[in-house]
Amino acid sequence: MRRLFPVTDQTADRTVDRTDRTVDCADRTVDRTADQTADREWTLDELADAYAYPPGETAWLRANMVSTLDGAAHHDGRSHPISGDTDMRIFGTLRGLADAVVVGAETVRKEGYRPAKARSAFERHRATAGQTTAPAIAVVSAGLDLDFSLPLFTAPVTPTLLVTGASAPADRIDAAEKAGAVVVIAGEGATVEPERVAPALAERGLTRLLTEGGPRLLGQFVAAGALDELCLTVSPMLTAGDAQRIAGGSALAVPERFVLTSVLEEAGFLFTRYRRT
Repeated sequence: MRRLFPVTDQTADRTVDRTDRTVDCADRTVDRTADQTADREWTLDELADAYAYPPGETAWLRANMVSTLDGAAHHDGRSHPISGDTDMRIFGTLRGLADAVVVGAETVRKEGYRPAKARSAFERHRATAGQTTAPAIAVVSAGLDLDFSLPLFTAPVTPTLLVTGASAPADRIDAAEKAGAVVVIAGEGATVEPERVAPALAERGLTRLLTEGGPRLLGQFVAAGALDELCLTVSPMLTAGDAQRIAGGSALAVPERFVLTSVLEEAGFLFTRYRRT
């Protein structure tokens, strides 16, 4: 994998000079002929450093999604066909760094979500950061139409969280709690308020947050202005058809601008990071 070029706060709006293989970085020049052009498999430590969360005690909500060149977020209803080995390594790395993985109820139902595993490769990272051995899965659901007999609720390494509204069906809340889930309220009514999800999880000490969608949930976070960072894998594939985009729902009145912070490349896949301006 190659780092195409580093982007920092100082260089996000600068112009890349492609004629002399250098990038102007504030008061210094980064040589792109060294390790950035070397094709090799990065270690998990290198990936963890490249995707480290910003320091601080406030919640940071990061999304990780994959899209084809023509904007499809899946093929035949699944994201795996448009993914690749390195994309899956980064997927695992992002999970390994997160306190909690935030996911929509529809994605849980469709993809048969299982509890996150404790991975020995991230044991040191997580212990140093004061994290549990595996990230919690936080399921966002208003109606709580979920099968609480699934291992996601009955046998997780870290208890699964159920994020819902204050007026969610009481019998479903009881069923979730009996299964072992921890209920988190992020809305005054029957629905979840997207902008309250990250603060509600942060109250429980879960500040390094990762959402894997689906597109409906990501669209809600975008519409609420609640997304801090997008890790987008651009797959070198074309699918045509009418597959959903990475974010769905209502369009913003004014498009929100994000800043490019890094780009990695491997086998034609681009692994990009954007953050809120």
